[in-house]
Amino acid sequence: MQIPKLKRYVISGAPGSGKTTLINAFKMDNVFCFEEVSRSIISEAQQSGKAQPFLTDPMLFSNLLLSKRIDQFNHPKQAPFHLYDRGIHDVIAYLEEINAKYPIEFDKKAQSYVYDKVFLLPPWEEIYTQDAERYETFQHAINIHEHLKAVYQKFSMFIVEVPKTSVEQRIEFIKSHF
Repeated sequence: MQIPKLKRYVISGAPGSGKTTLINAFKMDNVFCFEEVSRSIISEAQQSGKAQPFLTDPMLFSNLLLSKRIDQFNHPKQAPFHLYDRGIHDVIAYLEEINAKYPIEFDKKAQSYVYDKVFLLPPWEEIYTQDAERYETFQHAINIHEHLKAVYQKFSMFIVEVPKTSVEQRIEFIKSHF
């Protein structure tokens, strides 16, 4: 008997587009989810006096973020599929959005770690808010979204665009693509 392959799905998209809300709803439905790691990295940096570590040292922040997201990807199988709040490729998209040069190793890692599907949430001004960890303006969120889409396409990921609907409808839409 062959063991089914672990499926990996990413919820990505513009800052403030509802990713974490969806992850939390999936967790309430007993779906095995990985939370966004950048918020904890930012929070820790802020406690040591660095307001926005991505802005002050994008490569240091991105290296740490990439490492933590790879750890999530390599986590032992816990369910038939794993759901991630942002993926490895998001690191590259954010760096490209600020025109930062990054090591070729980032591209090699992005080619090595493949998700089965990427659920891409579009910018949504009606639900967008800024907070202590989210420094981006709504216009900036739009730019990031375009870079996310381009990077996932560059690495031949299967992208499913999630409509702007209620949390419940978004959950059902995503589940219909599992």
